[in-house]
Amino acid sequence: MLDIWTRLEALGPVQYPAEAKAAVLVPLYRDQEGRVRVILTKRPEHMRTHPGDVVFPGGRFEEGEGPEQTAKREACEEIGLPEGGVSVIGGLTPLTTRDPGNLIVPVVAKVKRPVQFVLQEEEVEAVIEPTMLDLLDEDRWRTSDWFGRTLWFYEFDEGIMWGATAFMMREFLKILRDV
Repeated sequence: MLDIWTRLEALGPVQYPAEAKAAVLVPLYRDQEGRVRVILTKRPEHMRTHPGDVVFPGGRFEEGEGPEQTAKREACEEIGLPEGGVSVIGGLTPLTTRDPGNLIVPVVAKVKRPVQFVLQEEEVEAVIEPTMLDLLDEDRWRTSDWFGRTLWFYEFDEGIMWGATAFMMREFLKILRDV
């Protein structure tokens, strides 16, 4: 079986469609036991958009930024990832949220996990760090019809990953399985 970092060489480059408005970081690291984990955040319930959702760190482009710069900046601001501790591996397929005008570019990176996360409390209520093995377990995923579309859901104690984040995660897991 190939190491996850070798499998991730199959990722394509980060895309930058002209209509893209935001980027998220898919931050991966190896923990002390050797397990690869991904860092997700739970948005506070008071947020205007996507309240309570489990998501990747990310946000809208600022003037002069591309997806990689935005994803890194947002992860540093939201959870305190060290600026020099983010190494971009590649990208996933850009997609929209419930708002079809909001195209998001996923940026996959190997990161240096901080000893302690520093949360931007206005945007992050909690950090969730599942292992890739847990996420690869199909028995933990479920689907449901949502206005004629089949959506994926993955429940954590802290909340539910669904929608665009779940679609990105499913694409990522498919790449890991198919290599």
